[in-house]
Amino acid sequence: MNTFLKYHLIALSFIALVTSAFGQEQKIIRPGEIWPDDQGKHVQAHGGGIILINKTYYWYGEERSKGLDTAYRYVSCYSSTDLVNWKFRGDVVKMSDPENLGSKWVLERPKVFHNKKTGKYVMYFHLDNKSYKVARVGIAVSDKPDGQFTYVKSFRPLGHESRDIGQFIDDDGTAYLVFEDRPFGFRIAKLSEDYMNVEKEMSLIKAHMEGGAIVHYNGLYYSIGSALTGWKANPNKYATAPSLEGPWTEFKDIAPPGTNTYGSQSTMLIKVAGTKSTTVIFMADIWKPSTQWDSRYIWMPLEIGEGKLWVPEPKPWSLNVETGEWKYVQGGNTINK
Repeated sequence: MNTFLKYHLIALSFIALVTSAFGQEQKIIRPGEIWPDDQGKHVQAHGGGIILINKTYYWYGEERSKGLDTAYRYVSCYSSTDLVNWKFRGDVVKMSDPENLGSKWVLERPKVFHNKKTGKYVMYFHLDNKSYKVARVGIAVSDKPDGQFTYVKSFRPLGHESRDIGQFIDDDGTAYLVFEDRPFGFRIAKLSEDYMNVEKEMSLIKAHMEGGAIVHYNGLYYSIGSALTGWKANPNKYATAPSLEGPWTEFKDIAPPGTNTYGSQSTMLIKVAGTKSTTVIFMADIWKPSTQWDSRYIWMPLEIGEGKLWVPEPKPWSLNVETGEWKYVQGGNTINK
């Protein structure tokens, strides 16, 4: 065998080995580490949101890969049946400046709602110029969860400024938008029947916070958010209320303050209601502004109940979406909580 052929075969064997490794099913969520998709690439779904459609989860977020055309803004879509293994479904948004916002215009924190009556998938996102003075939500629509979303319009919800947005779907299926209105606090508002507008304000929470997220758990609403420190992480906090209209309690820390929420910022709370248990997952971003493509994720099951909420120290863990149960994992073995 000549030397060239020998090294060629070695190279092919290595590629096959790597491809096989990427194709293997993952069983562990590893907070703060690279999260490979089905192609072996780090998941690019920053500032994202997740919906569940017929036992399949769809994760949408900001595509921040290297080499993207800076004239466009991208939203990626991934799918999973277990919240661990993610299949890249493509960039469902590749959008040029839709409203003459100028260079370095902003599309952030995409959140998708599925409207069962119209069948449409409605994406909300923060739309802005580089100075963050426009402060609007944009809407794009698709007929499929992973289809191309078509831009429709932008507006200020109920006439208020809107920067960071979050989504909440209550147990009865009612859809809400959470948005930061910097002069006043952050607002929770009900979407219209077709999800193409904001219909009714439920609460103005007079706390200057962004990265807003809500979950309804055992009769209480829990709302979390982070302080206004830009890319820099800070101690995220939570409050509770018996209804979305309030009254809301004072905000308390969700993690040891000195950790700055383990270097992350909230983006969503995911409730996994299984046959044996219900797990609420804290979904957050570890932003890396100078290397945005390498921004990571912290997902951790919350300690939650009776008005208390706490994010434990991030460690590898596993989840059974059928039963709703989770366990810590160490060295490939499950360990006690």
